[in-house]
Amino acid sequence: MSAFVIDAFEFCRNNGHREGVTPVVDMPRLAADCADKSGEIAWSIDGGQTRQGYPMLTLSVSGTVQLVCQRCLTPFGYEIDSSTELVLGKDDAEADEIEEILDDESIDVIVGSHTCDIRDLLEDEALLALPQAPKHEVCPDTKLLDTIKSEKVSPFAALKSLKSE
Repeated sequence: MSAFVIDAFEFCRNNGHREGVTPVVDMPRLAADCADKSGEIAWSIDGGQTRQGYPMLTLSVSGTVQLVCQRCLTPFGYEIDSSTELVLGKDDAEADEIEEILDDESIDVIVGSHTCDIRDLLEDEALLALPQAPKHEVCPDTKLLDTIKSEKVSPFAALKSLKSE
């Protein structure tokens, strides 16, 4: 059994803790969304219980990944720093019931597993921390983009020649 596979319920019952650093290249779904596969994600996972006694995992991920700016189309470093709480249910019905009882949009309720691969949970958390449309605060050099825009011929330019004077 892999060191990353845990019994999530037992991990929560024993207040388990694990932490580490995983290269982006080892997270294929995250790497696919990045400009390149450089960088590392530092992570931690803690087990515990909610005030109501439900098993709960607290996941934290942080690190810098390279994304492509949607404005200027150049890569830039994006800082991921995210944490979430996942409450565990034994099955879909119990997860739905717990979600109704907790009535808290900030807490996700999932179906737990006795053979949970925490790499999947950590990669999910890193993916959820990415912006939908990544952009620089201020794009560094827009000469290339400005050149493309200025060279672009208007689709209505041909109509101008048809206009009678």
